[in-house]
Amino acid sequence: MAKRVAVVGAGQMGNGIAHTFAVSGFPVTMIDVSTEAVERGLRTIAHNLERQAKKGTVTTSAADEALARITTATDLEAASDADVIVEAASEDPQLKFKLFRDLDRIAPSALLASNTSSISITEIAAHTQRDALHESGANDGAS
Repeated sequence: MAKRVAVVGAGQMGNGIAHTFAVSGFPVTMIDVSTEAVERGLRTIAHNLERQAKKGTVTTSAADEALARITTATDLEAASDADVIVEAASEDPQLKFKLFRDLDRIAPSALLASNTSSISITEIAAHTQRDALHESGANDGAS
């Protein structure tokens, strides 16, 4: 079972993924290339949690606890202690390939996942040294 999650990308998808993990009780590190990007992502999460609390879908204390579970970083090395890393960066193949090469090195035992919508997950996995992914019969289409 995962104990710590990292989300690479603080945009719309990334902050939504970080939000969901945090509400579910996981400590999350949300990583993006700039302080402004992670701060914007964190503000969005705070706003969405506040809206959920007003609607009654979460308690105010649960919203506060979820927000407290999220840390931010601008250095990919912050993912080194994660058990699960979800990549939610821009839909640019070269960027995703580089991220997966780096994440493979930084967190060799973490489960790596992608939020890709159009890039073959098998092609992304080929940029890692994880033999199990190469041999698992992973979906060759976009996930």
